[in-house]
Amino acid sequence: MLSATNIFKDIPEQFREELFETLLRSDNIHIERIVSRGHATPTGQWYDQAWDEWVILLQGQAVLRYQAGDASITLNPGDYLLIPAHTKHRVEWTLPDVDSVWLAIHLY
Repeated sequence: MLSATNIFKDIPEQFREELFETLLRSDNIHIERIVSRGHATPTGQWYDQAWDEWVILLQGQAVLRYQAGDASITLNPGDYLLIPAHTKHRVEWTLPDVDSVWLAIHLY
């Protein structure tokens, strides 16, 4: 029987660390839901992934910072972008009192 799951369901009332949930994984793609609530990448840490990542912010608000040029971008619901492989980036800020729900697609 076919059934659907809602991306906004089953988010705990409280959580200490950012939530990562795999929705689909195969040899060349990994789709995950990420939930942030006041979370940010630790100071001085940068993501440097060996693959492209396409991300859309479905709910909340966030600021991403790129190491190159010290550029930042504010994301609002519906905003999406492609982060090319080896583009050093970090989550600078997410709303502290609202769930920021992301859909991330990692392309291998």
